Amino acid sequence: MYIEKRRVKGRVKNYLAHSFREGGKVHKIRKYLGADLNSQILKERVEKARQLILEEINQYKIIKDPLQTPLSNEEIELVENLEAVGELKVFHLSKRQWELFSELFTYSTNAIEGSELDRLEVKEILEKDKWPKKSKEDIAEAYGVNEAIQYIRNTKEHLSLNLIKELHEIVFRNSRNFAGYFRMRGEEVVVRDGLGNVIHHGAPQSRVLTLLNELVEWYSKNRKKYPALILAAVVHNQFENIHPFRDGNGRVGRLLLNNILIKNGLPPLNIDFNNRKDYYHALQEYEKNHNLKPTIDLLLKEYRALRRRLR
Repeated sequence: MYIEKRRVKGRVKNYLAHSFREGGKVHKIRKYLGADLNSQILKERVEKARQLILEEINQYKIIKDPLQTPLSNEEIELVENLEAVGELKVFHLSKRQWELFSELFTYSTNAIEGSELDRLEVKEILEKDKWPKKSKEDIAEAYGVNEAIQYIRNTKEHLSLNLIKELHEIVFRNSRNFAGYFRMRGEEVVVRDGLGNVIHHGAPQSRVLTLLNELVEWYSKNRKKYPALILAAVVHNQFENIHPFRDGNGRVGRLLLNNILIKNGLPPLNIDFNNRKDYYHALQEYEKNHNLKPTIDLLLKEYRALRRRLR
């Protein structure tokens, strides 16, 4: 790290700067320290800025770039072998099964994010337009998720920035004033657990569009290379690491997961609310250790459970 000095209108402005390489790219971070500072104040501010830069570098590093970290042959062979023995055999859903799936998915995906609607209330909202005395936002998002399921069934798009924004807009158009918009400058995301501990930093806002474009490009280049379940798992997990929206990233990520599965000939699946701890663990393993296996194991578990529930 080094101090940059710039003379502007007779004043000397000080910055602490640092450059670092990530993959094939060089990034530079600069923090403003102040103007015309004496040596003691400059020293104090340099130390504070140094800590901020180190935290920001860590945020860069926790975002796994699938372009720079190829999947292992072991991970690919795992899913290919499961497909070969029929573990991931495609099954076709009837109209009624789609309705049941949508109710189940709508309940679980919203409950994971804190919705207070229970399974029966979601069923009555979607089937009878019967509203319980609960949060209007929760009710609006139940309708929104259900509509988004219909959307991914009909769209021909696999993955694009427009698709991502459209899904967010559909789910949250009647509950959030930022529906369909990525994070703006200055909007950073920190996810905490129930004890207040930080468990995830979203990508720096300045990198959101770059990382999403890289993910879209990665999918386009590799959709013929990897089994569908791996494609869906990587797209979902990488999307969650990026966290491009102020809120609603989990729900959009799980919709993207299902869109990739459907577009590649597999049925959709539901991340059950009761399995949320396994789900969080899988995301942490991917983010911290680049380990995709817990996600694959969870998705297979959910497939088996869904088959039983839709019989």
